[in-house]
Amino acid sequence: MKLKVKLFADGAEKAGMLEMYQNPLISGFTTNPTLMKIAGVSDYEAFAKDILTQIPDKPISFEVFSDEFDEMERQALDITSWGENVYVKIPITNTKGESSVPLVATLSGNGVKVNVTAMFTVEQVQSVIPGLSKGPGSYVSVFAGRIADAGLDPLPIMREVLGLIKDYPGIELIWASPRELYNVVQADEIGCDIITATNSILKKLSSLGKDLNQFSLETVQMFYDDASEAGYTL
Repeated sequence: MKLKVKLFADGAEKAGMLEMYQNPLISGFTTNPTLMKIAGVSDYEAFAKDILTQIPDKPISFEVFSDEFDEMERQALDITSWGENVYVKIPITNTKGESSVPLVATLSGNGVKVNVTAMFTVEQVQSVIPGLSKGPGSYVSVFAGRIADAGLDPLPIMREVLGLIKDYPGIELIWASPRELYNVVQADEIGCDIITATNSILKKLSSLGKDLNQFSLETVQMFYDDASEAGYTL
């Protein structure tokens, strides 16, 4: 199955990132502080700069982690200096619910490639378009998987966002937080620019288009082999 949507690997585990870097299907990378914590990263800057020596030519997003906008700006300017392929993730608000739209506009206007993250609504995307439209290129990350976790269909929201940005070729939509490989198919079908997914999801790409009868047989074989290896008896 040939995909038009660009595939980004989402993670902060060095070996996994480098494994995906060798995969020609992977076009870029995203990280966040939570993924770094899970991966055991203790020195944020050292980790990022080390990865960038080995992934110098594909877009990679690193996120600010301050809750104050002046400090976010300082961090963003530091992060963007690490490489030409670096995008700086700015959350759409801070933890107080205060909008980061002015900061996004300032950074974008100063030549920073911004990835506006943690967005869930069309209105949030609308608010950042004016500032991003004058920048060097940017991403809007809409958390489709978490929208689905709220019991809502993310597809209408994603389609509406695509309609909003269609006249701004420098702004690309990232389908964020997918829950299963089928989300890649959905993102591709609606014309989403990018989907970012964990290695565990991306490693299932080879199953796209697989014959379901063959898939069924392989599943039966897996159950049989595992029961045999476990030595189960009745």
